[in-house]
Amino acid sequence: MTQAQTVTSSATRGLAGIIADGVFKVLLGAAYLIGAAWLGDLLGVSTWLMVVSGVALLIGGGIGIKCVRSRPIRTYMRLMIAYDSGWVLTALVGLLMAWRDRSAGGEVWIGYQTAAPLVFAALLLVATPVPPASDTHAEDSEH
Repeated sequence: MTQAQTVTSSATRGLAGIIADGVFKVLLGAAYLIGAAWLGDLLGVSTWLMVVSGVALLIGGGIGIKCVRSRPIRTYMRLMIAYDSGWVLTALVGLLMAWRDRSAGGEVWIGYQTAAPLVFAALLLVATPVPPASDTHAEDSEH
C-alpha cells in the first residue's frame, strides 16, 4: 500500500466516523424526543429537559453531518475528542452523583447533552472551511 492509499484510507475512515457521530447524535436526539417522559422518569429529570436535549442533539448532529465536506477532518477529530471526553467525564460524575443523590446525576448528564452538542455545532460552524477543490488544483498548478 502506498502512502497516498494510506492517507486516502485514513481520510475515508475519518469521514465515516464523522458521519457516524452525527447520525448517532441525530438518533439519540430523536429517541429523547420520542421517549422524553419515560426517559425523564428513568433518569430523574424533567420531560422538558429531555425535549430540549433532544432538540440540541438533533441540531448538533445535523450541523455535524451538513459540514462534513466543508470542514477539515482534523478540526472534526479535535472537536469529537473533546466532546466525547466531556461525555465520558460527565457520565462518570453523573453516575457518582446518582449513587449519592438519585436526582442530580441525571440532570448533570442530560445537561451536558443539552449544552455540548450546541457548543460543538457552533465551533464547527466558525471553523475555517476547507478550500474548494478547484482552488486547491489552481494552487497546485502554479507551483
